[in-house]
Amino acid sequence: MRKKYIIGNWKMNKTNSEAKELIALFKEELSGSLNENIQVVVCPPYTSLDMANSLLDNTNIKLGAQNVHYAPNGAYTGEISISMLKDLGVEFCIVGHSERRAMFVETDKLVNLKVQEILKNKLKPVICVGETLEEREYGKYKEVVKTQIEQALKNIDSLCAQSCVIAYEPVWAIGTGKNATVEQAQEMCEFIRYVISQIYEIQVSQKVSILYGGSVNINNSKDIMSAPDIDGALIGGASLKSEFIDIVKTQI
Repeated sequence: MRKKYIIGNWKMNKTNSEAKELIALFKEELSGSLNENIQVVVCPPYTSLDMANSLLDNTNIKLGAQNVHYAPNGAYTGEISISMLKDLGVEFCIVGHSERRAMFVETDKLVNLKVQEILKNKLKPVICVGETLEEREYGKYKEVVKTQIEQALKNIDSLCAQSCVIAYEPVWAIGTGKNATVEQAQEMCEFIRYVISQIYEIQVSQKVSILYGGSVNINNSKDIMSAPDIDGALIGGASLKSEFIDIVKTQI
């Protein structure tokens, strides 16, 4: 059975004191109540990682980062290396989010370099893929997602690929209040699994956890995560409040 992941991406939200209060609430409400097949991950801003690591120590809630540089160190002003994240107890790292692709011009090649660095250091990459509204309307959405997956997994062997988490996030559903229907989300997650099977083999694709993201909330999360090829959710806005707890509890 594939592990189910419920990951909160806080983006550029919450001061350190605000984050401390919210993580303490998550810890109180969720720690100890999760079964072994459900992994909850919180991804606060860099400024709160150290505090979050201290609060989440010895719990079954894991810590993730929202981004990382592909180089181990160097003259990259403002960037964060994988060793810095590891030193703070980070175990997961989001890469290729559509906001970074659009706002910071992150390419498929750059995403691949980050995935390689994360895997080399024994962390789990959460690889985001997804199409724009225009690409969907023109019928190019599968082609776009296929290319993103193939490029993200370039030079990644099959064993390492099984450690990756793929998050399908249609760009048109992120932060818009719109979300893909369960049927649309399942169709694309099933397609992603097919693409992985073509890169490697069916056995590998059946071991990769594939998540849906895009305006996930308490009203749609249970139906979305009940689809056969959807193994959890990458949650934005709802992860910034107690609603995140309610979403997790629908899966316990």
